[in-house]
Amino acid sequence: MPQMAPPRRPRPEREMRAPSPDSRRRAVAITAALAFATVTLLSLTSPWRLFEARLFDYFSTVMPPALPADGPIVVAIDEPSFAELGLQWPWPRDMHARLVEALRQAGASAIGLDIIFAEPSRPQADAALADAMGSDVTLAADVTRIDTAQADQVIRVEPIPSLTERGARPGLSSIVLDRDGTLRRLPPYPDGFAATLLESTGVQAPEAPPGALIQTFGPARTYPTISYYQALDPGTFLPPDTLRGRIAIVGLSLQSAPTVEGGGADAYATSWTPRTGRLIAGAELQATILDNLRHGLFIRPAPLVAVIAANLLGALLAAYAVWRATGWRTIAGSLLAVGVFALGYFLLLRFGRIHFPPLAPALAFVGTALAQGAQDYAAERKLRKTVTRAFSQYLSPALVEKLARDPSRLKLGGEKRTITILFCDVRGFTTIAESMKDDPEKLTALVNRLLNPLSEAVLEAGGTIDKYIGDAIMAFWNAPLDDPDHAVHAVEAGLAMIRAVEPLNRELAAEAGNGAPIRFAIGVGINTGECVVGNMGSDRRFDYSALGDAVNLASRLEGRTKDYGTPLLIGDETARRIRDRFDLVEVDRISVKGKAEAVTVWTVGSLAAQPATSSATEVFAVADLRPAS
Repeated sequence: MPQMAPPRRPRPEREMRAPSPDSRRRAVAITAALAFATVTLLSLTSPWRLFEARLFDYFSTVMPPALPADGPIVVAIDEPSFAELGLQWPWPRDMHARLVEALRQAGASAIGLDIIFAEPSRPQADAALADAMGSDVTLAADVTRIDTAQADQVIRVEPIPSLTERGARPGLSSIVLDRDGTLRRLPPYPDGFAATLLESTGVQAPEAPPGALIQTFGPARTYPTISYYQALDPGTFLPPDTLRGRIAIVGLSLQSAPTVEGGGADAYATSWTPRTGRLIAGAELQATILDNLRHGLFIRPAPLVAVIAANLLGALLAAYAVWRATGWRTIAGSLLAVGVFALGYFLLLRFGRIHFPPLAPALAFVGTALAQGAQDYAAERKLRKTVTRAFSQYLSPALVEKLARDPSRLKLGGEKRTITILFCDVRGFTTIAESMKDDPEKLTALVNRLLNPLSEAVLEAGGTIDKYIGDAIMAFWNAPLDDPDHAVHAVEAGLAMIRAVEPLNRELAAEAGNGAPIRFAIGVGINTGECVVGNMGSDRRFDYSALGDAVNLASRLEGRTKDYGTPLLIGDETARRIRDRFDLVEVDRISVKGKAEAVTVWTVGSLAAQPATSSATEVFAVADLRPAS
């Protein structure tokens, strides 16, 4: 019979194929490599380093170690002292001499004057201070940088010689601030003020690695602090033995710690400043540096090689986590990984005394996981659209929606399934086509008018339309989605197709008027059996179809309907599955091509007595085709 093409429908294309495991693994590896390279390069930039420094500020101030019990005492040049002494700054040096003697007599093991005596004052006062000097005294020195158009000049400012000639040792009190103006690192000078003061007690200051970070113990006034005027007369103002065996550091230390906005003399931002908004006095910072050196509490920065290795580890762990698939667990895993990296950083910082920034490896993990998740999401969306486009015209909308929600339920490579197959063909179509050979457009429109209700009957019963073969339809049930009642639904569709012909014939009769009307008659063959279902065709073009002996038998049954006076013939396996739902009548045991044994065929009881016909001008009578209750 002529092959008349129905309305054009989409077909499954190559892009419906899910990515192969190898291609997906390559994609994961590339994503991990890109995340690792990107994060590693970014970690070398200044903004990134600043962010890592802020992380250090936060984590180093969470549960900080306790203040050493034998730490220094700060002698504060503060507001109460100015009020008590009634003097303007700078105070006379003979008063500083009295302070040194008082501290020494109170039992201080070493005295640090964080005051720069770079210029001579009154000779008598300078002489008094020089007489008070000894090997237990450390004086502040400074480094000044002068930038000119010709060169940058560094000048060291030392105490006047008369002070150091009596045994006092100078120590650089200069500190180095990070780019954000925060003090986080030990001074890089081997003769720093704190180190020199520590050595005056007979303890050799350890050599800290370059870039070593300071472990702070608390906000401003964490160290025990006494006012300058109290230290001048400790017997009157202080409890006994307050200073015995302790290092005393004398310097500016305002009683109310200055704010960041207001600033302050000899006061600096530290890791505690973001929490408190307060600056810390220079004398207290020198005490912190001294304890860091004496107890080895400073924090070592991790080597660059180790940081890069951690970035690689983060990317590799993420690649392993998403190696097979991504989903909501990817987000949960990323959050968990960030938490693990943060916890590991805190433990390493707190107990290992190592600064190993977690930001880069955490972002390498998250970047790999989320980037791969985005790729998988895009691929899934593409596959959903493709499945929807490919199946929307030969699957019911409900089934298409199920496939779109879970494309994995569609095995594109082919599988064995027990399905029920339906073939439907128009009787006498050759005669109709011959009569309309001069008007092919009208013939095509007529065929489409018939195929539309027949297709709707299949789709409403949950079937898959395999193909249109001219005026014939092939459909099947239980693929691509499971349908436990596939045999029942196929027979219901066949009966609905037979019922759908009569309304069309009445329309054609009304349109013909006094002329001879065209009347359609159809034959339906249904059979159940095991088939191979999947993509059939070439690499460039293929269709989702079914192959197997059960398909051939269904086609043979459709062809024999005209010989047995019924528009519907059902195979024995289909009959066995539906006999409790339909009133069936055995039609015959027939021999079909390709079968060695005779096959029992059945029909619905209400269709059994209808006369056979092959005329295009006749139609099978339609009785009560509803399933038996």
